[in-house]
Amino acid sequence: MRKDKDTDLVSMPFDELWRLHEDVTKVLAERIVAEKRQLEKRLAQINRSALTNGGGASKRSSGVAGDDRPPRRHYPRVLPKYRNPSSPSQTWSGRGKTPHWLANALKKGRKIDDFRIVHADKTRE
Repeated sequence: MRKDKDTDLVSMPFDELWRLHEDVTKVLAERIVAEKRQLEKRLAQINRSALTNGGGASKRSSGVAGDDRPPRRHYPRVLPKYRNPSSPSQTWSGRGKTPHWLANALKKGRKIDDFRIVHADKTRE
């Protein structure tokens, strides 16, 4: 903390401290807004240059220079095939890692068909 005679905050009266706080808050808010505008302009320029140079940017591209990977393929939504009977909001499509609730039930000797959602197979026919 500086110990100038003009900014001795410890001995400054409460009203002056509060006014100083309001002034600093106002200046900071203005600078944040100005910096946000500047960053948005910069982002718009980057997006424009990516569109003109790359022939179209994907939504999922990282925007990192040298990223020559093709955009990710769109996969259709997969309906859930299994449901946790004790917590019906927990479902699993059968893809990816087996959820904990199902893995624990399978370890206890339950069968995976005990958790199958009936309508999941009928929509595929």
